[in-house]
Amino acid sequence: MSKVFVIDQNKRPLDPIHSAQARQLLRNKKAAVFRQFPFTIILTESRPDSAVSPLRLKIDPGAKHTGIALINDATGEVVFAAELKHRGFAIRDALISRRQLRRGRRARITRYRKPRFLNRTRPEGWLAPSLRSRVENIKTLVEKLGKLSRVEAISQELVRFDMQLIRNPNIEGNEYQQGTQEGYETREYLLEKWGRQCAYCGVKDVPFQVEHIHPRAKGGSNSITNLTLSCEKCNTKKGTKDIKDFLKLDPSKLTKILAQAKRPLADAAAVNTTRWALFRVLKETGLSIETGSGGLTKFNRNQQKLEKTHWLDAACVGKSTPILNTKGIKPLLITANGHGSRQSCRTDKFGFPNRHVPREKIHFNFQTGDIVSSVVTTGKKVGQYVGKVAIRSSGSFNISTKNGLVQGISHKFCKLIHAKDGYSYAY
Repeated sequence: MSKVFVIDQNKRPLDPIHSAQARQLLRNKKAAVFRQFPFTIILTESRPDSAVSPLRLKIDPGAKHTGIALINDATGEVVFAAELKHRGFAIRDALISRRQLRRGRRARITRYRKPRFLNRTRPEGWLAPSLRSRVENIKTLVEKLGKLSRVEAISQELVRFDMQLIRNPNIEGNEYQQGTQEGYETREYLLEKWGRQCAYCGVKDVPFQVEHIHPRAKGGSNSITNLTLSCEKCNTKKGTKDIKDFLKLDPSKLTKILAQAKRPLADAAAVNTTRWALFRVLKETGLSIETGSGGLTKFNRNQQKLEKTHWLDAACVGKSTPILNTKGIKPLLITANGHGSRQSCRTDKFGFPNRHVPREKIHFNFQTGDIVSSVVTTGKKVGQYVGKVAIRSSGSFNISTKNGLVQGISHKFCKLIHAKDGYSYAY
């Protein structure tokens, strides 16, 4: 398990402690639970001021998941780890549905509404809502961790691939391009671009060689657009032949390879766009920012023989990565769910309103999305339940637990554990 965050009576962060020590403080009434996710305790007694170790927050942004890790640079200890799952596709689908419903209504004979033409100007730095949500999710988590621990530096994987190093290996960092690190950016880029398979025969899960599409012996360059992946058998068979001669009996494959060679890695470009937006957001915190590439992250991870997970990738971001101590770390799994919809009524598939949404969102001091604990002592639902609650004005609630949905739990048996914040949590 990750360490437990500790704050003093004035809500100033102290050094995180082991969970056993936190249990002892809670048992002796010297601390109380301040927050469940991430688990934080607040001291009930004043303590003499002591030095608090600075921590480095490391972030590995991804299209669907983002890895988060808090590292003590002096000791290499991983203090906290999390994996954040984004909701970009859910936002995209919701916007598509809304657009379709509105488009359907425009063709109907309804009351006339004057068209508006001046509401489509996009401000500088605009991002699509599905991409903007990723930046805001990470920003929220960074601000939360900054209040619970002494974060003094941030490391961010700024780009999946360092395109400058790929195009010109000598542009900077000669040491990075020598020895065991040489070519890491190029190889990682080609693995992604060519789907981790041989371009000629399609074989997977074998050692690949970087191959020149137009051989250097016949004037081919070292440009990234002239490189592909090949298994040893195909590379030997092709030799110094021109690709047009090598694949003259398979023109469809020839066309496909030549087209793929010129095509940029669109997914990486889209993700890089949001990472620059995230970089600007992180810079506003005023903390020291270190950036690294995906190739460097992979090199650091392989050097320490760590498995590939989102939070371990985050821990390996940047040149500052020390020898990591990951013993006993279990990442907090965070899923972005949003805060619901602002619609005052729901519609059917044709866009016509078919049910009303109550104005009141809070009943009996609970709202849908709260995480509650319920100990039922009477009736047919006797037992203990923990999960996300769906409220009703009648006071009969539903609780979504890890074992399924439990219906008809009275509000009298419910106790709030974690107020709704747009995210769900698990270990």
